[in-house]
Amino acid sequence: MAALSYRMLGGLQELAGTPTYKAWLLDQFGVLHDGRKPYPGAIATLECLASTGAKLLLLSNSSRRSEVTKNKMSELGFDPGLFAGIITSGELTHDHLLMRRDPWFARLGKRCLHMTWSARGAISLEELDLEVVEKPELADFILVHGTEALGTSHGSPKPATLEQLREFLEVGMKYNLPMIVANPDVVTVEARELRAMPGMLGLEYEKLGGDVRWMGKPDPVIYRAAQTIANVAPSCCIAVGDSLAHDIKGAQAAGIQSVFVAAGIHAGELQIENIGDKPSPDALKSVLHNHGSDPSYVIPMFSW
Repeated sequence: MAALSYRMLGGLQELAGTPTYKAWLLDQFGVLHDGRKPYPGAIATLECLASTGAKLLLLSNSSRRSEVTKNKMSELGFDPGLFAGIITSGELTHDHLLMRRDPWFARLGKRCLHMTWSARGAISLEELDLEVVEKPELADFILVHGTEALGTSHGSPKPATLEQLREFLEVGMKYNLPMIVANPDVVTVEARELRAMPGMLGLEYEKLGGDVRWMGKPDPVIYRAAQTIANVAPSCCIAVGDSLAHDIKGAQAAGIQSVFVAAGIHAGELQIENIGDKPSPDALKSVLHNHGSDPSYVIPMFSW
């Protein structure tokens, strides 16, 4: 990997004060909040950013639909009206399954093995005209929204461990079932703890040789959707996120500059004990090299 070229900043004010960035693509978990409460100063920072007149878009790998995310942000104290658009991988998944404009989706059948959430709340498949089956041999494809349960024909999810869900992967391969991952994240931050996410199952299925369609960052599908809403060139956009594999690499591939938030999922690797602490230069360089990632900027946390 070439020499790293990032700049370390104390907050976003310097970047927000320039006319270069007309659209900001913001992650939520690990940046704005930890799933249960906003990070200190995040609400005020978002308001300051909005006051510059730039378009703010929320780009999330959440497997839930955009309206659910909008309501969640409101419950946490954020003003959803500050966003020009809220794009979730769950919304993209729903749209692609409903419309089937993409040839890959058009070839899918109607019977799905549905991996979903239980304690977090199951994902509804209404409007999609799908038949949920509980055995891979009866399915046309695998749909992964969560890592806590298996969907059932009567609607109520059946709780399952991650290991139990993994057992379906080899059987799915036996029947050459394609897989849709409605949340590409491998882990997420929840009250400073890391939780397994659908992307973990997707990676394992891909390693087995499975055909996997990723419906969020870093796949171009979510950046194309953002570009449609923002209606500005990639060079006028900047992405803010805490995942090097998803937010930063996805932005780089889309030709978009990026801001890496150190206080998110990589805080442990960076040896950050308190939110807002700056990572040491040596720890930061080591983590960026290990992940093969080179953000444009680095900030300790989402702050002004």
